[in-house]
Amino acid sequence: MAGNDVILSLKHISKSYPGVQALDDVSIDFYKGEIHCIIGENGAGKSTFIKMASGANEPDSGTIEFEGCVYNTMSPKLSKELGIEVVYQEFNLAEDLSVAENMYLGNRLDKCGVFQAKTVEKRAAEVFERIKVNIDCKKAVKDLSVSYMQFVEIAKALAKNLKVLILDEPTAPLTEDEVDKLLDVVLDLKEQGYTIIYISHRLPELFRIGDRVTVLRDGKKIITEDMKNMDTDKLITYMVGRKMSFEYPKRNHEIGEVIFEAQHVTSDKVNNISFKVRAGEILGIGGLVGAGRTELLRAIFGADIMLSGAVYLKGEKLEIRHPADAVAKGMGFVTEDRKRQGLLLEDSICHNISLAILKKISRLGVVDIKREQKYAEKEKDLLRIKTPTLEAPANSLSGGNQQKVVLAKWLAADCRIIFMDEPTRGVDVGAKQEIYKLMNELAEQGIAIVIVSSEMEELMGMSERIMVMHEGKSTGELRKSEFSEETVMQYASGLV
Repeated sequence: MAGNDVILSLKHISKSYPGVQALDDVSIDFYKGEIHCIIGENGAGKSTFIKMASGANEPDSGTIEFEGCVYNTMSPKLSKELGIEVVYQEFNLAEDLSVAENMYLGNRLDKCGVFQAKTVEKRAAEVFERIKVNIDCKKAVKDLSVSYMQFVEIAKALAKNLKVLILDEPTAPLTEDEVDKLLDVVLDLKEQGYTIIYISHRLPELFRIGDRVTVLRDGKKIITEDMKNMDTDKLITYMVGRKMSFEYPKRNHEIGEVIFEAQHVTSDKVNNISFKVRAGEILGIGGLVGAGRTELLRAIFGADIMLSGAVYLKGEKLEIRHPADAVAKGMGFVTEDRKRQGLLLEDSICHNISLAILKKISRLGVVDIKREQKYAEKEKDLLRIKTPTLEAPANSLSGGNQQKVVLAKWLAADCRIIFMDEPTRGVDVGAKQEIYKLMNELAEQGIAIVIVSSEMEELMGMSERIMVMHEGKSTGELRKSEFSEETVMQYASGLV
């Protein structure tokens, strides 16, 4: 830490939305040249904090101080002028433009109305050199990996008058190697004197890079403390307000007969994949990013074209040409990207839950509103979705509660098998435990579950068996007694 000079300070900030006290008298100081971690369960107030600091929303009460100046109101324009930049979970990039063009979009260094491509590319390259990232600045953003898109967002901020950088769950979509590289960049930015506000659910990252940590719970600041005085148990206790067991839930029910079978599934991304899942079983699919795990699920569900192969549900061969065919046969799919593929964010929670059962709750093509609300209320109570009203839009919920709405949609549809792609990505430890418990309860009811996860502990903790993929092919299958991180990685790397 460069010292205890305060650069940014939130003083007695409160903010409420209909039925929700998002922030309640929160005061936090941020020092120059520190990495200050913000942590809390989904719904704790982290997203609202970002909106206050960046000027996206105004507080109901309280002030914001920056470099000693007091501001009763903050706007996005003012925050950027002061040097506050935010890199959100959802990237704000023009994917058809080049890396350099994205960095200087809106400030493209025109000269007499002529775009100075070489100047822009040179300046962009200089920024990436500062963070030790090797990238072709002429390349279109759409051709980059997710990790390099993340670096472009950081470089965009550095190309401006940056003083405080807020990173919102920056490693959520990254592999372990990509996480290491990103954390190295963050540490390097700190050494250059920038203040980093780092928001993440991944506790090991906080201990690796954090100087101080602030814990939020139910809109209140619980504690701000040096990371060296914390450990994992303390952080979790502060987050949830109680001691939590971090064990994966045990399953004691019997596994039934084969309920689903995929035979020789081939698409343009996967080759000749076969597997079976039994009633009440959780099958894990492991592999590195790019192995074809998501593409396998999409081909089975009809979201991508299956070039050859067949799928069977309870012995019946299915003809699936579209996701609607899969849903009609009793299949559900919790997608990796819940915001773009799992939810209608502007629509009500009630409508999102009922999306897969519209025929069931309709008469003569008209939705029976009472039946829709009855189903939605049942699933809301079952999954403990935190919302003041089912009529609130899905985008008003925290990430964990959004994921519960996606699950509720498939529970309402009485699925026989549910495919779950990264089911706990971007949710806190408390929400994870609830999702794991729900998965167990579904398995006990005889529902077959297939889970794709990049978190090794989750994959091994929740699965009875793991099928591992490498470059679009299955490299092996492991039973519970054979699980180890080293073995899974050997198969995932194509070494076995």
